[in-house]
Formats: sequence, structure tokens, C-alpha cells
Amino acid sequence: MEEFQAFWMEEDAVGVVEIILILVVLIGLVMIFKEQLVDLVKSILGKITTQSNAI
Repeated sequence: MEEFQAFWMEEDAVGVVEIILILVVLIGLVMIFKEQLVDLVKSILGKITTQSNAI
């Protein structure tokens, strides 16, 4: 019974590590593509502003 409890507790730590790794990868991607993402958002907001002014 103690072995099962130890195994169960060990699995919880794996989930936390997975979440941390996913966050690190996402943050890394944002840092790598930051300039492209900023340009994309500016372009989209510019189109929204232009089209809303046309109405």
C-alpha cells in the first residue's frame, strides 16, 4: 500500500514538470517571434481601425 501511495505522489510531480516545460517552450516561442507577433497585431488593429472609420 505504501508503494502505491509513493507512486501516486511521484506522478503529481511529473504533471507539474510538464506544465513548467510547456510554459518555458511557449515563452521561448514568444521571445523568438516577438517582432513578428507585434507586427501582426499592429496590422490587424490598423485594418480594424481603417474599416471601422469607413462605416
